[in-house]
Amino acid sequence: MTGSTAQTAAPRPASRSARRLPGTTLQRFGVTLAVLVPLLVLVVDIPGLEPPAQRMLAVFAVAVILWVTEAIPLVATAVLVIFLQVLLISDEALVGFGAAVAGPGGEAFEAPTAASIYATLAHPVIILFLGGFLLADGAAKYRLDRNLTAVLLRPFRGNLRLTVLGLMLITAVLSAFMSNTATTATMLAVLVPVLAVSPSPAARTGLALSIPVAAAVGGLLTPVSSPPNAIAVGTLADHGHPLTFVDWLVATTPLVLILLVIAWALLSVRYLDRGTAVDIDITVDLDTRPRAVLFYVVAAATVLLWLSEAVHGIPAATVAFLPVTVLLATSVMTGEDLRRLQWPVLWLVAGGIALGSGVSATGLDEWMIGLVDWAAMPGLVVTLGLLALAILLGTLISNSATANLLIPLVPGLAVTVGTDSVVMAVGLAVVCGLGMALPVSTPPNAIAYATGEIKTKDMATIGIAVGVAGLLLVAFVMPLWWSLTGLS
Repeated sequence: MTGSTAQTAAPRPASRSARRLPGTTLQRFGVTLAVLVPLLVLVVDIPGLEPPAQRMLAVFAVAVILWVTEAIPLVATAVLVIFLQVLLISDEALVGFGAAVAGPGGEAFEAPTAASIYATLAHPVIILFLGGFLLADGAAKYRLDRNLTAVLLRPFRGNLRLTVLGLMLITAVLSAFMSNTATTATMLAVLVPVLAVSPSPAARTGLALSIPVAAAVGGLLTPVSSPPNAIAVGTLADHGHPLTFVDWLVATTPLVLILLVIAWALLSVRYLDRGTAVDIDITVDLDTRPRAVLFYVVAAATVLLWLSEAVHGIPAATVAFLPVTVLLATSVMTGEDLRRLQWPVLWLVAGGIALGSGVSATGLDEWMIGLVDWAAMPGLVVTLGLLALAILLGTLISNSATANLLIPLVPGLAVTVGTDSVVMAVGLAVVCGLGMALPVSTPPNAIAYATGEIKTKDMATIGIAVGVAGLLLVAFVMPLWWSLTGLS
C-alpha cells in the first residue's frame, strides 16, 4: 500500500429483493413444505404404519411436494429420492431397524441393500432408454431424421390437409424412437419456411399445432418413446410382469392411430382449408460417408431386434446396449455425443423406479391403499378417477413426475380393486402422456408455442379434446383390445 490512508466503504444494506430466496413464491413454499412435512411424518405416531413404511412415507412426501411445486429441478428430486432411501430404509440406514419390525407380509422386515437402491440408476429400463437416446442423437447427427421425413412426405404432397396428415404420421413414427422434444424441433425446422410464406393465419396455426400433438401421441407407441412408458415397464418388471418391446407396441398402436385421426380431423375442420396447397422441401441429401452408413445399419439392426424379441429372446435392454457398444467402439458416436445425451431424463426415470421399489418393499403401498375403501367403489369409477387425475396432473406438471407419483401405487391398487395391474399401469402411462393442453405441459408444446403461430386457447382446445378422447378410449375401448392380444 502507499502512504495514503485506505478507507473501506461501509457495506450497503441488502435490498429487499436481494434478501429473498431464489425462485417463485410457490417454489419457496415447496422447499419449506419439503422440509417440514417429512419431519412431521417421522416424529408423529401414525396408526398401522410400521417404521420402514413410515420412513418411506416421508420420502414419498418429499417427492410429491418437490415434483408438484418444482421447487428444485425434477431430476434433483429424483436423485434426492434415491439418496433418502439409502439413508432411511436401506441396510446402510443412519438408524437401523430391529428384528421385531414387520415387513409388508407380516414377516421380519429385510431392508433393501444400498447397492440395490443405487442400481436403479442402471436398471434395464435405463439401459433401454440409453440406447434409444443414442440412436436418436445419431439420427440427428447424420441427418437421418430429415431424410426420412423427406422420403416419407412424398406420398402426401398436394393439398394442405393431406400434407398435415403426412406430417403427423411421420412425427408420430419418429417420436416412437426419438425424444418428443428432438422430433418436434426437427419437424418444425422443416415447417419454418412454409410458415413464413403461408398466407392463411389459420393454416399456420394448424400446421404448427399438428407437430406437438402428433409428437405427444407418437410418444405413446414404444417403451423408449417417453419416460412414463419406461416407468410403467420398469414397475411391472419389478413386480413380475415383464413387457417386451413388441408387447407395448401391439398394445398402443391402435390407440395411437385412432388419436392421430381424431387430432387430424379436428385440425382440418378448425384450421385447414380443403383446397389450400402447401409446398414443403422434400429434397433428400443422404450422408454416404462410411460412418453414416454404419450408423444406418446399426440403427436398422437395433430396431429389427427390438421388433423380433419374441423370436430370438434377447431382452430389449440388451439389444439397446448393442448400438451403445458398437457406435462408440467404431467412433461413429463419440464421448462428446454421449455427454450430450438426456441424462436428466434417465435419472428422472431411475428416481421413479426407485420410488416404486421402496413403496412396495416397505409396505407403504398397502397402507396408502388401505386408507380408502376401494372395494366399495365400482371398478370403473376407480379407473376413471385415476385416469382423470393422471391427465390433470400431466397437464399441470411434468408427465414424468405424474407417472413417478401414480404408477408405483398400481400393483397394490390393482389387487385391491380387482383390476389387472398391467392394464392399469399401461393405461396410466398412456394418459400421463396425453397431458398436453398448455404450453408448459410438455417441451414439444413449448417449442411449438415459441413459433408465435399458436395461441394458448388453440393449444388448450386441441389438447383437451385429444386428451379426453384418449382417456375414454383407455377406459372403455382399449381393455377389450388388450384382452384380445393377451396383455391382460
